[in-house]
Amino acid sequence: MDADKSSSEKLVLEFKEDTDLTEMMRRRVSSLQKTGQKRQDGERLLLPHEAVHRLDFPVQELNFSRWYFSLSGHGRVTITGISQHWTPDLTNLMTRQLLEPIGTFWRNAEDPEDSPLKCLEADMQEFGERIAELAKVRKVMYFLFAYKDGSTAGNLDCTIEFITEK
Repeated sequence: MDADKSSSEKLVLEFKEDTDLTEMMRRRVSSLQKTGQKRQDGERLLLPHEAVHRLDFPVQELNFSRWYFSLSGHGRVTITGISQHWTPDLTNLMTRQLLEPIGTFWRNAEDPEDSPLKCLEADMQEFGERIAELAKVRKVMYFLFAYKDGSTAGNLDCTIEFITEK
């Protein structure tokens, strides 16, 4: 068993905001508003408090280990994974392409700023395991980050740790 552990390595990946893709999705919303058109049936439009982030997987054989997240101040952040069937350069995002469970963590306004963040631990564990499974067939994965109740991209640091399979 120790030999197996020595051949594994920790891999910490940072969620990076995809500003180009976020802007492209914002332009889609703006275009619909200007022309008075409606979204496609089942289309998921980007909300003003959301941004698209991505994880790039340098290897595909991963096992989820843990989340690292810090939020200065208070607020709520929700992370929703997007399935591998979405090709952002070719198709609009559809609600059926959003994955469950979602990851949510927060600090309430009345909580001290140095208090630990709260999260739904079972959902975060399952979400991390699902990401590791999807990494087996993908080199990149997209996520919607929703910032609420005072949180912003600027006061968030979010990474995920995997153990590589060797």
